[in-house]
Amino acid sequence: MGYLYIFSTIFFTVYGQLILKWRMNQFGSLPDTWIAKFTVLLQLLLNPWVLSGFFAAFLAALSWMAAMTKFDISYAYPFMSLSFVFVFILSALLFGEPVSLQKVIGFSLIILGIIVMR
Repeated sequence: MGYLYIFSTIFFTVYGQLILKWRMNQFGSLPDTWIAKFTVLLQLLLNPWVLSGFFAAFLAALSWMAAMTKFDISYAYPFMSLSFVFVFILSALLFGEPVSLQKVIGFSLIILGIIVMR
């Protein structure tokens, strides 16, 4: 059950980041004036998708708290780096973000590090 808590944390973290990026892409750049920026950010804050991203962050925190009852933090925390890998892969697929050899090597090293640590 402990690994389910860790992977729930990763899932909810990745979901929240991707949803926020998706909705921010819908709005484009923030306006120049502070009042206009505040208005746009307030509209985003009240957007149901953005709220679901914040709720996912809350669920990720609850999952992490549960994981801390099962594992030492020095063992569990490196798994959190998988969220970087999943966000990288999904952002390339969903948003067309660039993939470079350096990124692929870096994320391969993250995965290798988790395998070695385990």
